[in-house]
Amino acid sequence: MGIPRETKKITYSAEIRSLIKRLSLSDYQRAVLIGNILGDGHLEPNWSKTNYKLKINHQLKHKDYVIWEYQVFKDWILTEPKLDKWNNSFQFRTISHREITELRNKFYKNGKKIIPGDINLYLRNPITLAVWFMDDGNAILVKSKKGKRLRGYHLNSQSFTTEENIILKNSLMNLHGLSVGLEKNHGKYRIYVNKSSASRFKELIGEYVIPSMQYKFG
Repeated sequence: MGIPRETKKITYSAEIRSLIKRLSLSDYQRAVLIGNILGDGHLEPNWSKTNYKLKINHQLKHKDYVIWEYQVFKDWILTEPKLDKWNNSFQFRTISHREITELRNKFYKNGKKIIPGDINLYLRNPITLAVWFMDDGNAILVKSKKGKRLRGYHLNSQSFTTEENIILKNSLMNLHGLSVGLEKNHGKYRIYVNKSSASRFKELIGEYVIPSMQYKFG
């Protein structure tokens, strides 16, 4: 005889509650998650809006990156990454958890991403920088007679305010000795790493950037 649907539901919920109690972010997972928050990651509420989960969604051409993220958070995920045919993207969600909620409360205000006052604690970790770069970074390439040449790197931080971008810029300069500036793009500021610090920046995060995203270094 099959298990009644309601019994299945209760058992499933009990398993989820047990999993939530056992889970805690490792230092590595936390560093990756914060890089996601600075970049393209989205923290969304559970059905009861009591806790938050991480949603990762990238274009299908970045499937390898999504799979890498999935491996990082595998013990936090109930279903494997799947194709969203509507958006031609690849995505997954973690379970909702109080530790993700704590980061949501730190990095969001009134539903909008912000830069917290203790951002230095997080930007000192090159893993966080690498994930942020894989999400939102690109090489600045300019044409020359000898072909394209590297002029530095962008971190597309336009979603943050001017004041927050200044904080990010100063943090990168003070923590890592990088020559960093701000430039306007469609009326919003974004961060750029100067050519003089391009090698230093790549050296800092290069080992943490997965093979399929190395093209971003130009």
